[in-house]
Amino acid sequence: MNYYDIIWPETAATLRRTVETLLERGAVVRNLENLGERMLPYKIVTHDQHHVRGGYFLVDFDSSPIIITKLLDHLKRDIDIIRSSVLRHRIEPTEECIGMIPVNYVEELQKKK
Repeated sequence: MNYYDIIWPETAATLRRTVETLLERGAVVRNLENLGERMLPYKIVTHDQHHVRGGYFLVDFDSSPIIITKLLDHLKRDIDIIRSSVLRHRIEPTEECIGMIPVNYVEELQKKK
């Protein structure tokens, strides 16, 4: 079963367009998560339409910061997207575990004498 088969065809087409736009601009899509359809926190009017319900999706991607403004402009012009936002997720560098350092017990015993 394809991921796009379990959501509305119009929504699947919108997601496909969005992901293809990301890929065309050099982004790497890491994850796509469907949060389901919900009531919006307030009535939103976009593209001369009133919306009270909407589908929520998370697209996790890595990209250059340069493409974000063009991506937001593209998403704003898409009539099937009510509201979009891009959040920056900072990844903290982690230190590589080198394992346990072996202890030379002979030297430790000789130091105590």
